[in-house]
Amino acid sequence: MTSVDLFDVVVVGGGPSGATAATELAAAGHSVLLLDRAGRIKPCGGAIPPRLVRDFDIPDHLIVARATSARMISPSDREVDMPIEGGFVGMVDREHFDEWLRERAALAGAVRRNGTFVRLERDADGVAVVCFKEKTATGEQLERVRARAVIGADGARSQVARQSVRNADRMPCVFAYHEIIRAPRQGVAGFDGGRCDVFYQGHLSPDFYAWIFPHGDTASIGVGSANKGFSLRGAVNALRDATGLAQCETVRTEGAPIPLKPLPRWDNGRDVVLAGDAAGVVAPASGEGIYYAMVGGRLAAEAVDAFLSTGQARCLSRARAVFMRENGRVFWILGVMQHFWYRNDKRRERFVTMCRDPDVQRLTWQAYMNKELVRADPAAHMRIFLKDMGHLLGATAP
Repeated sequence: MTSVDLFDVVVVGGGPSGATAATELAAAGHSVLLLDRAGRIKPCGGAIPPRLVRDFDIPDHLIVARATSARMISPSDREVDMPIEGGFVGMVDREHFDEWLRERAALAGAVRRNGTFVRLERDADGVAVVCFKEKTATGEQLERVRARAVIGADGARSQVARQSVRNADRMPCVFAYHEIIRAPRQGVAGFDGGRCDVFYQGHLSPDFYAWIFPHGDTASIGVGSANKGFSLRGAVNALRDATGLAQCETVRTEGAPIPLKPLPRWDNGRDVVLAGDAAGVVAPASGEGIYYAMVGGRLAAEAVDAFLSTGQARCLSRARAVFMRENGRVFWILGVMQHFWYRNDKRRERFVTMCRDPDVQRLTWQAYMNKELVRADPAAHMRIFLKDMGHLLGATAP
């Protein structure tokens, strides 16, 4: 490639969001460059809902496990099982899942390059010039390509966002760390390959949670926290010791910041729009990001397609507007939940107690699997509201 190469779109970042955007735009007939750093895997529990499988045509072979229940563990080690009736949580290994998504983008016509974004420049005509370092046989080489539009899908510390969108560097984050281990046999040390274990315990995370998620032959053991002085590795070691998984082989370890609040603006009003973690679309309280990243990638692609067709930069703002219209209420509710229930172990104990309620379990799983708030059962919502108030006021015993 030379400095005169021009693409309709350069997508920076090849995770679920960027790969989805590249696939959509290439399939629509646009020339697309998908730029991704090879070998980097984001720490992630790997959970995807059935709606994602349907909406994005995910093949069965990428689902390495199907969790049919979750177990919530309170600070006092009280365990509450939440079975999923008539559904499942799909588990994917990000190493293979993300690569399959990138390959799908290439099959749709996107050009793939392994490189690291450096900066965004402008040529004499004001066209965006994406500068990146690409590895060659003799070392690294600085490349430049022009782009009519740029999608920044390069993670929570997005350089595209920081260089293009005002206040993008103020995104609040949880820092996540996990270890992928060889899963023990079913039942050994209480391990269940069909269950997700979530630990709401202050010594494992002072403001978020820890987890053990099945991945078929492997499992993810991780923790998140916004407390920069908290030892994530130490917490994972403590969790492995407490659950009898300390001796399991460690396959790999990964850490990264995870955003928990959408940015107030996703575009630069000219030719750049953000998607995925770069836009902050990870759900509070749950930390779920894959589904929202892929939705964000699709919306960014639709916004860019409209921009390329009309030349009107205001089309780029549609990505955030549509996302927040469809998901903003869920994010607000989850944000309130995290702010209140995760503050100390006394509240975490009550939160886990609430999870025993059949109405809570049913509506939680329906909302998760379908990615929308359940409005069809007002009586159940009223019962939950009254019980919530009891816990909030301390009138309900833990």
